[in-house]
Amino acid sequence: MSLNKVMLIGNVGRDPEVRYLENSGNAKVATFTLATTERYRDRNGEMRENTEWHNIVAWRNSADVVEKFVKKGTQLYIEGRLRTRSWDDQTGNKRYTTEIMVDNLQLLGRKSDNPASQAGYGSQAQGGYQNQQSYGGSQAPSRPNYQQPVQPQAPDAAGDLPEDDLPF
Repeated sequence: MSLNKVMLIGNVGRDPEVRYLENSGNAKVATFTLATTERYRDRNGEMRENTEWHNIVAWRNSADVVEKFVKKGTQLYIEGRLRTRSWDDQTGNKRYTTEIMVDNLQLLGRKSDNPASQAGYGSQAQGGYQNQQSYGGSQAPSRPNYQQPVQPQAPDAAGDLPEDDLPF
């Protein structure tokens, strides 16, 4: 048995680059970097930071979401898998890169931090607005995911609601 699973929460380091592939039915791929920062105290009690940069690759519908809603600084949750590929550079040297292939992504952070919230997308969570829409690799948002709270209706003064007719 084997498992290749990556889960990251971080901030986008640069605006995503989106390309359309020829001869593949207009398949779309988005690439960008994601920074994750670990904070800890060293032996002397001083705060230290270690930032890792991850190369992220999103295909098709996930690339659509990235193209529409992700920009530099956007906070994301990403689930995916590692992929290492190699190529020969111009001088003939073998080069390697490791990337995270997106399976699922969620827009995180405050409403004002994400362009998705400015377009009217997102949902309201306790304690403020958070934009946490999840898009899997094979799913595309066909319309905004509005979540309207259910408002119970008070019976009128005569109280003529049937007993089995719920007011909400």
